[in-house]
Amino acid sequence: MKSVKHYFCPIPFNMMKMKNLSVFVALVVMFIATGCKIGGKSKGLPNDGQLHGVSPAARYNLTKPPGMLYIPPGTFHMGPSDEDINYNYTARNKQISINGFWMDATEITNNEYRQFVNWVRDSTVATLMNYGKDVDGNFVVDWKKAQTIKYGDKSTIEKIDQIILTPENRIFGKKEIDPSKIVYHSETFDLKEAAKRENASQPRSRFIVKKNVKVYPDTLVWIRDFSYSYNEPMTKRYFSHPAFGNYPVVGVNWNQATAFCEWRTHYLNSFLASKKRPNESDFRLPTEAEWEYAARGGRSQSMFPWGNYYLRNKKGCLLANFKPGRGNYPEDGAFYTARADAYWPNDFGLYCMAGNVSEWTSSLFYEGAYNFQHDMNPDIRFNAQDSDPPLMKRKVVRGGSWKDVGYFLQTSTRNYEYMDTAKAYIGFRCVIDLPASQGKR
Repeated sequence: MKSVKHYFCPIPFNMMKMKNLSVFVALVVMFIATGCKIGGKSKGLPNDGQLHGVSPAARYNLTKPPGMLYIPPGTFHMGPSDEDINYNYTARNKQISINGFWMDATEITNNEYRQFVNWVRDSTVATLMNYGKDVDGNFVVDWKKAQTIKYGDKSTIEKIDQIILTPENRIFGKKEIDPSKIVYHSETFDLKEAAKRENASQPRSRFIVKKNVKVYPDTLVWIRDFSYSYNEPMTKRYFSHPAFGNYPVVGVNWNQATAFCEWRTHYLNSFLASKKRPNESDFRLPTEAEWEYAARGGRSQSMFPWGNYYLRNKKGCLLANFKPGRGNYPEDGAFYTARADAYWPNDFGLYCMAGNVSEWTSSLFYEGAYNFQHDMNPDIRFNAQDSDPPLMKRKVVRGGSWKDVGYFLQTSTRNYEYMDTAKAYIGFRCVIDLPASQGKR
């Protein structure tokens, strides 16, 4: 995943004025890590000609991120903790060290992802309705006005006609927002590419990556992924019905997951800026190594997050949501997915690091990656473009899911999916690089 730092103007935030049918939300003023922020606290320094230092911003005082747990730094053996039954040798056992980070205790839920979707929708609609003003060529949304939008009102629908379903796509003539028009405009800075020696003299613009991402989940995955199987109720209800609000979001591809992380970063930093507090680190997808380290919960050589060797406890209860036996899906308590906080957490307090849904990581899937990765925070990344071959678009997914057999629940099992592909059994969770002291305030 591209490492990037953005800066949002305090809420209300900046967004580009839309001029055609390709409606999108824009991130505006960028503050990139390679840039230089002008200013600093020099007030109050004694005028004695001595070196006292200047703080770049106010005191660091962010509280514990809600719903996240601190994963302490440590060393573990990454790779198989048991026989490689497939004999594919894509994961060799290797001792590595991982720095500390914060991680979501659960997979991102439908309710949490819906906050992102609604934010993009409201931003788009507010811009079309001119709820805001132009500032330095960018459109700043007035969020007080945006909160008064009445989506069922006839005058509102007329003003946002360009993102309403066209007549031939309506059922019984009902005017609804076209999900394909709810688009997030992403702008990131490719630090990995900029750090190369051969690029030292290149302009910053070369490393700014801009793209538009449709944010609405692909609800048709429930039908597409399972041929000759009746799953239409899940397509109709899983993302839209409140009964599934605390279940993990699925139907989200890798691009959408990274866009969510980027939005979450801006959402936090825009609030901090409004309080005149310093920006924080970026939310992002975990690397493959971080994910495995967190899943093990401090058990370096254990097969599963709960230890060895079995998928049941001493009472015979299954310990995760997967495909038991020859296909007794409901035996573990859930036919499809389960609540994101179902089953016992591992020793770090993380839920469903095995089963329920597989999870995207930021890492490129390469069969021989373990042979050359560093032993300190190992990772392999590639920012694939649309024109790149499919081989370069494979991203590591981990953890196994509700439709997988027990082998995929092992903490060391590697798998992959293409970054532009959504599945009914793949979700994600975020991490952020913050000091451990945040949780002790």
